[in-house]
Amino acid sequence: MTAAVEIEAPKVVDGLPADAYHADRTSISSSGLRALLAPGCPAQFKYDRDNPQPPKKDFDLGHAAHLYVLGEGPELEVIDFPDWRKKDAQIQRDEAYLAGKVPLLAKDHDMVQAMADAIRQHPIAGPLFTPGRGVAEQSIYWTDRRTGVRCRCRPDWMPTRQDNGRLVVVDYKTAKAVDEAALAKAVYDRGYHAQAAFYLDGVKAAGLHGDQEPAFIFVFQAKTAPYLVHLVELDFPALALGAARNERALRIYADCERTGVWPGFNDRITYLPLPAWAERRDQEEYA
Repeated sequence: MTAAVEIEAPKVVDGLPADAYHADRTSISSSGLRALLAPGCPAQFKYDRDNPQPPKKDFDLGHAAHLYVLGEGPELEVIDFPDWRKKDAQIQRDEAYLAGKVPLLAKDHDMVQAMADAIRQHPIAGPLFTPGRGVAEQSIYWTDRRTGVRCRCRPDWMPTRQDNGRLVVVDYKTAKAVDEAALAKAVYDRGYHAQAAFYLDGVKAAGLHGDQEPAFIFVFQAKTAPYLVHLVELDFPALALGAARNERALRIYADCERTGVWPGFNDRITYLPLPAWAERRDQEEYA
């Protein structure tokens, strides 16, 4: 599809509040593109975009960890209770949400501080996140020239250029497990390879990369002691497949916006086999 609209110039915005960034309806983010593809669909994406839900409480620990690691994030409210079972704890939690803060139990607050300490002590992640030597949560907007779709991304951290002048885009994520097998599965299941490719497109479209190809680094950290850290740079095949997913999603989005039709999974009866693993197991057990 050829873009039918004028290509708007890239834009880099500092200090944009996270709520304003996520509320933007004139552009699409990496998470939006991923929601358009299986196991999601355009109809679900449009409903979720038009009916935004409050942030999930499961993300509170991640937001708090981002604050201590990046120096940017929502204000925290430490609730001095062992858990949320008592009514007074629940009242303080709800009041914190109403005030736009992230409520944390005291034990969880201690945990995210310990996580940040583990990051600072890591020989690579520590220097990478040195305060004052990078930019946190800078908002980048650009237009995809193939589809005319306005895109946006918000890198967690972009440290000051190294001696070789190469731009590094850093994304910090907390996880249950950070061993190589668990991370490979998480990257595929959650489309992180598409996120990396999309962010690299954004910084290049905005001209932030200089003369060298930028790098994208994931910093994964376990949410259990000793809060192990695992830095990951995806290989070229992973990034190429991520870019291909993005292109498919961008074309779907452009077509939906143009036609006003946001399809669900199917408008016909689907012929559905068993999963291959289940068929093999039942063949061995019963056939």
